[in-house]
Amino acid sequence: MATSLPSCVSATVSRRALLRGGGAAVALPWLESLAKALGAPDKPPTRFALLFMSNGVLASSWDPAGPGPNYELSPTLRPLEKLKSEFSVLTGLRNKNSLGGDGHYAKDAALMTGAVVKRTGGRDLENGISFDQHLAATAGRATPLPSLELGTEPVWVMEDMGYSTVYGAHISWRSATQPVAKEIVPRLAFDRLFRTFRGRREGADAGVLDAVLEDARRLRGAVGAQDRRKLEEYYDSVRALELRIERCGQLSPEAQESVGRSARPTEGVPKDFAEHCRLMLEILALAFETDSTRVASFMFGNSVSGRDFSFLPGVQGGHHELSHHENKEEKKQQYQKIQQWHVEQLATFLERLRNVREGEGTLLDHSAVVFASGMRDGNAHDPNDLPVLLCGRAGGAHAPGKLLRYPNPTPLCNLYVSLAEWMGAPVPSFGDGTEKLI
Repeated sequence: MATSLPSCVSATVSRRALLRGGGAAVALPWLESLAKALGAPDKPPTRFALLFMSNGVLASSWDPAGPGPNYELSPTLRPLEKLKSEFSVLTGLRNKNSLGGDGHYAKDAALMTGAVVKRTGGRDLENGISFDQHLAATAGRATPLPSLELGTEPVWVMEDMGYSTVYGAHISWRSATQPVAKEIVPRLAFDRLFRTFRGRREGADAGVLDAVLEDARRLRGAVGAQDRRKLEEYYDSVRALELRIERCGQLSPEAQESVGRSARPTEGVPKDFAEHCRLMLEILALAFETDSTRVASFMFGNSVSGRDFSFLPGVQGGHHELSHHENKEEKKQQYQKIQQWHVEQLATFLERLRNVREGEGTLLDHSAVVFASGMRDGNAHDPNDLPVLLCGRAGGAHAPGKLLRYPNPTPLCNLYVSLAEWMGAPVPSFGDGTEKLI
């Protein structure tokens, strides 16, 4: 094992290993050969991410059956069959302070704040500090990015049912009046991880690995065989992701119309929505793998997303339209297929985390990933018994593989009280949560 840091590697004050060159700064994954030289802790850090799906679920196809670890996965959750030991299904949770608002916005914007969202269609927004930003204020001090907010749909400003649609475009809030802007362009999100500002100003035409090629070659000779293999896999994943980003096109006029009018350019947003989601989730995984951040969120879509899911077999129409299924069987089937597709993307993301070895476990073992929607049945805008999955082991704090049934209603924010302790940022209460859920 190396006892000193190789000359080709630099480190930040957060003890994060970097290869530098040509406007790029390539962060390295957890390597046993470098951990001692960097003075890094023996145990990898714990990460938190919340993945948000808009428009609720079809409850009859979401709810699992049976008790404890022997429960049976529902049709919507079936894509997670091979990962059943890696997540828990939480039932009976309610976000109490979202009950007073009609429609989607007061529920979705409050998903991570646990606060009452002020009914306004103007600029006088009022919500609360979101849970991820509470974590960013503590865990974020150890990483270059305190938090990473990603999404797929732009912000457009109008009034809907008495609420500003700005509420529906954000689940992360830095303060009661300031939402945290999310990045929807894969290239810009990628650059936040791997490019310096100097490199971006100069155009950064070369691939990030080309820019640090000499340092990368020297590092291969300074680490053990196991870490050498891990580096090769990591370099391959970075190179492949960058190529995919370069090949993706812009949002088509039809797709742009389906998600609303943009208040910002959409250059660089892929035409293929499924590929867009995969790219953003891969970027999120790399952010965790390189310890660029330990706190993240991803919005598959904004509140009331009208995303056209006709690319799925058997689906004809937009997400929001089909969520108002009116108990019509044809609409319900299409609505369920859209949710199942989201769960498939979650499964791919979890597999990606599970495939990264880190210390004595995996990246998934050292993560807590919440998958949730701000309402239950999209047809009724039901805020009770929210669809919530808790994935990963959170560094050993969570024992997944269970169906956890809580009395309905139990505060969703109790989950955040538990997560805050696991992440090293304990709080006595959060929102209406006053005790640990797990």
